[in-house]
Amino acid sequence: MAARGHVQDPNDRRLRPIYDYLDNGNNKMAIQQADKLLKKHKDLHCAKVLKAIGLQRTGKQDEAYALAQEVAALEPTDDNSLQALTILYREMHRPELVTKLYEAAVKKVPNSEEYHSHLFMAYARVGEYKKMQQSISAQDENLSKTMFLPLAERMVEKMVKEDKIEAEAEVELYYMILERLEKYQEALDVVRGKLGEKLTSELQSRENKCMAMYKKLCRWPECNALSRRLLLKNSDDWQFYITYFDSVFQLIDESWTPPLEEEHSLEGEVHYSIEQAVKFIEERIAEESKSNRPLRGPYLAKLELIRRLRCRGCNDEYKLGDPEELMFQYFIKFGDKPCCFTDLKVFVDLLPSSQYTKFISQLLEVIPLSSTTESEIALPADIKALQQHLCVVQLSRLLGVYHAMDKKQKLTVVRELMLRYRHGLEFGKTCLKTELQFSDYYCLLAVHLLLDLWLEEGEEMAVWQCLTLLEEGLSHSPSNAQFKLLLIRIYCRLGAFEPVAELYSSLDAKHIQHDTIGYLLTRYAESLGHYAAASQSCNFALRFFHSNQKDTSEYIIQAYKYGAFEKIPEFIAFRNRLNSSLHFAQVRTERMLLDLLLEANISSSLEESIKSMSLSPEEDDIPWKDLRDNRDLTVLFNWDPKDRDISEEHRKLSLEEETLWLRIRSLTLRLVSGLPTLSHSIQPKNSEKTAENGVSSKIDTIRSLLQQLEAAVDSGKKFLEQKIQYPVLGPPPTRMAGFFSNGSCQCQTSLFYLVSDIYELDTNGLEDSAEVQERIGSSFKSLIERLTDLFNKCKGDLIEVRDGTLRTQPNLLENLVFFVEPPVFTHFLDYVTELQTLTSNVIDHIKGLEIILAALKLEELSLKDTLLLQEEKKFTKTVQGKVQSSYHHSIQEIGELLKKRLDTIKKLKI
Repeated sequence: MAARGHVQDPNDRRLRPIYDYLDNGNNKMAIQQADKLLKKHKDLHCAKVLKAIGLQRTGKQDEAYALAQEVAALEPTDDNSLQALTILYREMHRPELVTKLYEAAVKKVPNSEEYHSHLFMAYARVGEYKKMQQSISAQDENLSKTMFLPLAERMVEKMVKEDKIEAEAEVELYYMILERLEKYQEALDVVRGKLGEKLTSELQSRENKCMAMYKKLCRWPECNALSRRLLLKNSDDWQFYITYFDSVFQLIDESWTPPLEEEHSLEGEVHYSIEQAVKFIEERIAEESKSNRPLRGPYLAKLELIRRLRCRGCNDEYKLGDPEELMFQYFIKFGDKPCCFTDLKVFVDLLPSSQYTKFISQLLEVIPLSSTTESEIALPADIKALQQHLCVVQLSRLLGVYHAMDKKQKLTVVRELMLRYRHGLEFGKTCLKTELQFSDYYCLLAVHLLLDLWLEEGEEMAVWQCLTLLEEGLSHSPSNAQFKLLLIRIYCRLGAFEPVAELYSSLDAKHIQHDTIGYLLTRYAESLGHYAAASQSCNFALRFFHSNQKDTSEYIIQAYKYGAFEKIPEFIAFRNRLNSSLHFAQVRTERMLLDLLLEANISSSLEESIKSMSLSPEEDDIPWKDLRDNRDLTVLFNWDPKDRDISEEHRKLSLEEETLWLRIRSLTLRLVSGLPTLSHSIQPKNSEKTAENGVSSKIDTIRSLLQQLEAAVDSGKKFLEQKIQYPVLGPPPTRMAGFFSNGSCQCQTSLFYLVSDIYELDTNGLEDSAEVQERIGSSFKSLIERLTDLFNKCKGDLIEVRDGTLRTQPNLLENLVFFVEPPVFTHFLDYVTELQTLTSNVIDHIKGLEIILAALKLEELSLKDTLLLQEEKKFTKTVQGKVQSSYHHSIQEIGELLKKRLDTIKKLKI
């Protein structure tokens, strides 16, 4: 702030010390200095604003706002005051006030180009695009030339005719306008013409834009000729192979033939037959063989052409060779590169399933492995051989070779993979902690096999070995995100959240990742009883979403300033996508429900809690129709065959489930927010009719929301009837199934209906209300019965040792968490004694669980497993200790919350 240009105004010299204090973080001295200056110069507006900044930074927001508004009401036009107010409003997160500030300044000084510019940027920050256009229209001719560009095509055309376009950004803008107006031919003419010569900042920018327009115009001859020409320059550019093949088959389908005497196309020679395509690819491979650097593109293009010919039912694929042999040759050439597996993965469908085992054996035969006296299996002597073998192991998993094995064979493969993993560590002794070990994938593949045994064959011991191997792997590769992500998923499935928080934190998720992988954390924190961690994880996510609005506005401003006009729609689309994020809506809803659970009727009344959140039962700010699922469901590496992998159908079903659960939770929140409005403002009879002004009464809103909740619950139950099973590493299911099966849903809806009945009784009086009284009495009785039934489903040991195997019951934790939720809404209950007794019983049960967990000496436990090596046993103890500690932490937090609830129940007045 202190780095300001020289101003001849003497006030600048007077203000300088205040700026310095603020810049150095000495806010109290800044306030004192401002007060001194204001005693001498009462009308020095900027000093007041700088004082307000100091107050804002010392936590006195209300005083700061009042002082700022006092100055803003005077509609200042001096640069110092305007800049200082802009800084203050940004720190207050009130960008809309900046627009009002400069609107007033522009009215007073209409000829100021600078104020018009600031107003334009202020509108951009708050997304007022219509006003941006109006602000530009009001400016002088010179400013219009620099800022009216994105809003008026004719202005650009005029500049073109007058030969005034000089910068590349202006050409980009012109192209963008024509493209958005769907004037593709005109856009093509611009790029191919003299103006297109200015497109030099990006590699092949001109060619890419031409290609895009050719596709829009369906000019396939030009598409083909241009892609062919570009491949002649660089035969490793995959995007142009795709365009080349697309255009060849389009021309074949159209029976296109070249003109007799003219050029084939604007871009030169065109290939319009399969024979030409085959010959072209063969020529690229022949050319590649002469290259000093091996290129993968031509070889993969050959496989791609075979795949396309097969999809079309053509009989010409024989001209290109046998896919199995081509893939074998590709492996020989590129098998030592980590990308070899991902390259071949796309084309394994070309192999007949009967040839899978033979193909794998063929690959293994060419890998230079050597036996040692220490090991029964042949091991690689260098990193190159290790990468080749690792590629084959990954392909074995992908082709289903491992899935066809029985339990004994799988365990043998696990032991072999771990032996190879530990041998591979020898090659990574010099690796930094931030680097991955060369053999990490062996460990991951072994864990995937163990997961199959656990989830498909019910081998409980396998999950403990999964965690053991992953913890061992993480000790050698502390930066391996895949180890951490897989540990997070498995610990969560076991109901142990305590180690998850630390693992997620070590991932150091940045920016958009809070939206794409944040669900791994927020889905389980609260449901497993870690309320403090749940609150913290929601805060992390919400902080990112709230800063998005401000950050993207700044990106848009910078794009305008520096002429990167094509980026502006991208930034706006990015902001809208985040604002409509499913995860954002979930985190916001769960955070408010969590705050009510932890605070309402404990540290503050329900009414105060709801007021502080600005909740209203009438308002629903979730954009249901525009919800975007931004989750990255493929963040975990996966080598499963297609029939076991996550499909598009799984994605759609998961989104449907998440949306249904969000609707139930959102309606629950809105119903809770409406309860205080009924408890103290009982209206006279007939108040249930619509009010004079047409607004429904509060009880009508509650009843309407109850009907919506019933409908959402019915939809949820119908969805669960499909009994969908997601892949092991696919999207985690919501809490909806447990919510219905353990009776929590019935408890909550019963409570809301009870509130409605009590309201009816209070409104109509005791006369002629025998039916309502009877209904309320039976509701109280059935509510206690349902809560008791829910408590019974919480009974059992979280960890038990059976037949030398450690077994867990994480569903008991989720049931306990669900039990705690309904009492939040029970300050209308009449049968306090029964509820008090039941809550006391649950607390006693939790104390018993704590005692059992504390007494369980897992470190002394000798589990049945001959597979565990000595070095693995120490990691097994670590894993078991983490799960035990997490369970202990969960029941402690649930127990503490229930004790607070019990105190609240004791205070209820009948």
